Amino acid sequence: MTGVTARKRGRPPRTESTDTRDRILTAAREEFSERGYEKTSVRGIAKAADVDPALVHHYFGTKEQVFEAAIEVAFAPAFSAPEAIADGPLDQVGERLARFIFGIWENPTTRKPLLAIVRSAVNNDTAAAVFRRLVASQLLRRIAAQLDLPDAELRAELAAAQLVGCAMLRYVIKVEPLASADLEQIIARVAPVVQRHLTGP
Repeated sequence: MTGVTARKRGRPPRTESTDTRDRILTAAREEFSERGYEKTSVRGIAKAADVDPALVHHYFGTKEQVFEAAIEVAFAPAFSAPEAIADGPLDQVGERLARFIFGIWENPTTRKPLLAIVRSAVNNDTAAAVFRRLVASQLLRRIAAQLDLPDAELRAELAAAQLVGCAMLRYVIKVEPLASADLEQIIARVAPVVQRHLTGP
């Protein structure tokens, strides 16, 4: 006997570092970004995080649940949109929302994980379902609640479709001249359309 107790696989001991979960999430975001949803595996995430695959399952469960946790963290800045649109007069809500969403995409730190999310959601039905569920519960319904108008959820969805479509063309597909157009010019043209979706007759 050497006096050293062999570490068991599976559930981590109580002394397990609290950084482990964050390390797994960081690795998951990188793996999903580089490989997409379909080609990413729990084993690959575990290897990138330098942990046993059982730890990934322990903290998050299935690959779908890991993906949801990873994108929830990555998409967190966008979840502040309802508060952003509430802070000001209703007749300027379109500009505030457009400026807020484009600001997230313009920031390289927040753009990279967003690109990974969108690419995974576009290419995989499971990833799309997770993304849709998260956006509906954390973003669209909360925006609708701020409006207090008839058909509020439909209004929020139409506004989101306008902004997401522009973001896809500018940052993901990179269609010119939209991809290199001045941001203020884009906001000036898009904001009135978003405003109409949100508050128009």
